[in-house]
Amino acid sequence: MTTHRFIPTRFHNVIGSLSPALHIADGDTVVTETLDAAGHDKDGIKQASGPNPMNGPIFVEGAEPGDALKVEIISMIPTRDTGFTGSVVAANVVDPEAVRDLPPRDIAVWAIDREALTVRLSEPVAGLENFVLPLAPMIGCFGVAPRLRQAISTATSGEYGGNMDYRLFGPGTTVRLPVSAAGALFFLGDCHAVQGDGEIVGTGVETTFEVTVRLTVEKKAGLIWPRGETAEDIFTIGNARPLDQALQHATSEMLNWLASDYGLDRTAASHLLGQVVRYDVGNVFDPAYTMACRVAKKWLVRR
Repeated sequence: MTTHRFIPTRFHNVIGSLSPALHIADGDTVVTETLDAAGHDKDGIKQASGPNPMNGPIFVEGAEPGDALKVEIISMIPTRDTGFTGSVVAANVVDPEAVRDLPPRDIAVWAIDREALTVRLSEPVAGLENFVLPLAPMIGCFGVAPRLRQAISTATSGEYGGNMDYRLFGPGTTVRLPVSAAGALFFLGDCHAVQGDGEIVGTGVETTFEVTVRLTVEKKAGLIWPRGETAEDIFTIGNARPLDQALQHATSEMLNWLASDYGLDRTAASHLLGQVVRYDVGNVFDPAYTMACRVAKKWLVRR
């Protein structure tokens, strides 16, 4: 298998059936450096416009509609000493009458210590003078070309992936995306140094990374929505608004997965999920919300 160092010359604010920037073989590895969500590179120079400029698309030989693209997130190395966030929670995550009490929305700068692997506010506010977080890298936006040759804004998400902002999309996680176009046409960008559930200030700590992924085709996989796997858990993703529809998509995909790979009929899967499922909120800021349906592997026996 070949390792490609991909240096983009163009960036995209949509995920769609665009001309490939790189062709790779099934199972190859790609190393690439991302811009931040506003389009700045590792030196702070603006290279593209927001939102969430993407590297890609990457054409993976052999990928066809109906297949899955397996994305192994191998490593994420921060390439800058600063990041930024919104300073105030979004209006849609508080009661309507509480919106008037929110302070003006601004941009906050965060310092990233690449040796200690920590993150803190560059100018701490009262009460957070000693607030230091461990670096927890994640990819906010990535996916494959949607069906019907659509080109969809990187501000949102769908069956193909997109701007899901789920904190488990980091090193050590494997993600499977349903392929709808020849070559899959894989995009990635919008990396975060750390982020809480929901991305409720409208951002994670937005910065730049060197990202390494391995891309593998799985034939006739039968996925409808993205699936993910860590050392401890499996999870499925639903992207929609309202949030209950995203939960429905994620739960339906999990039921399908428990049947196909673990031999559980709907009754058995219902008993399992009813007592051990965990629901995580990925994004409640952007046009489509993201919900993850997660099950610990210790409860599962693959058939």
